[in-house]
Amino acid sequence: MDAQPHILVVDDDREIRELLGRFLEKQGMRVSAARDAREARRLWPLGRYHIVVLDLMMPGEPGLDFARWLRSQSNVPILMLTAMAEETDRIVGLELGADDYVQKPFNPRELLARIRAILRRTSGEGPALEADARPIQFAGWVLEPGRRRLLNPDGAEVPLTGGEYELLAALVERPNRILTRDMLMDLLRGRQAGPFDRAIDVAVSRLRRKLEDDGRNPNLIKTVRGGGYVLSTTVERA
Repeated sequence: MDAQPHILVVDDDREIRELLGRFLEKQGMRVSAARDAREARRLWPLGRYHIVVLDLMMPGEPGLDFARWLRSQSNVPILMLTAMAEETDRIVGLELGADDYVQKPFNPRELLARIRAILRRTSGEGPALEADARPIQFAGWVLEPGRRRLLNPDGAEVPLTGGEYELLAALVERPNRILTRDMLMDLLRGRQAGPFDRAIDVAVSRLRRKLEDDGRNPNLIKTVRGGGYVLSTTVERA
């Protein structure tokens, strides 16, 4: 990662853009800001962004549509800014592959904590799995911690968002062990990040689809009654 993380803030509220710009720059980050999706599309090819902070409620092109476009271009982490009443949009955003969300009105320090957590995960400073870079084989699939990528049984790479990779890493590191949502939240982002139960469920659902694991009758990532998940397969390091 670059020494100075580059954050793209997309929000139609000028005060929020200026507040986040000043605050994040004081924390050693570089910030580019766009007032809407159109301006963000113009800025996108001009920089290498480590995180996009995206407001979902914007005039013109909605934030969710821009998130879909972003996902077609890159796996850059997306942190959504949402209003309390936008639960449906928030869930859709998570299903599109957003990594996290913060509800408005928010404390800038909370947003900073979320951004730093995402940066740690995407820079390889997250779970202890990164300490051993040997490929991990499970049910014909291969997870490569050193390159942070997943290969299907045919050897083709399957794109994962940062959150999806970290979830899979947590599961393969602890095969055939029940991990509750609380445990997964602690492993992935830390308790200080607040409740994230629904996001864990959405991430598991997305991960099952990418692993071609039938959500109604999963063979790999099984749901445990009472609020947990287990990777039910043999795991071996190459």
